Amino acid sequence: MHRYVKFLVRTKFQQLLFNSIEIDKTRSVLVLANHFSFWDGLIMHCINDRLFKKHFYVMINEATAYKINYLRYGGAFSINKNSRKMLESLDYAAKLLNEPGNLVLLFPQGKLFSNFVDDVRFENGVLRVIKQAAGKYQLVFAATFIQFYKHRKQSINVYLKNETGNYANKSIAELKEAYQQHYNAAKKLQTEIDL
Repeated sequence: MHRYVKFLVRTKFQQLLFNSIEIDKTRSVLVLANHFSFWDGLIMHCINDRLFKKHFYVMINEATAYKINYLRYGGAFSINKNSRKMLESLDYAAKLLNEPGNLVLLFPQGKLFSNFVDDVRFENGVLRVIKQAAGKYQLVFAATFIQFYKHRKQSINVYLKNETGNYANKSIAELKEAYQQHYNAAKKLQTEIDL
């Protein structure tokens, strides 16, 4: 599965660019990212391979998990927001963060939105994961943008940021605001790229 994901991303896109950040090898990693396409998890899977080097897990919608069931071989686990089992999925994500060798990718928006939205919405579930894992992880914000530029294939730019704030005792609005600031700064950098 790992080789297949790398092959898909390499053949579909012109290039995958991301900034390097410091990684704490003694802690797991929780990545919060914007969600605009099927490719989001696969892109972060490739970044994990090159930068984080952790066991990769990503929370996906239950309907997607049924349609593309082979994603579970790449670390995908499902959530159904309309089911009582939703809490089990969120608790599972928090439990994964107890192991320093794991990376958990969450899309706090909860569904797909445009790649260039102005306001990134956050669902409340991400805060449950953060509170239950309570500081056992390194929190990373990721903002991903895809554009064609001058190439036939699109290029991917992922802007990563180590977030040092402790959100276990804060509100979803405070977490969302911190992510929004990173997203806005990344979007500004993206629109200023000079070819």
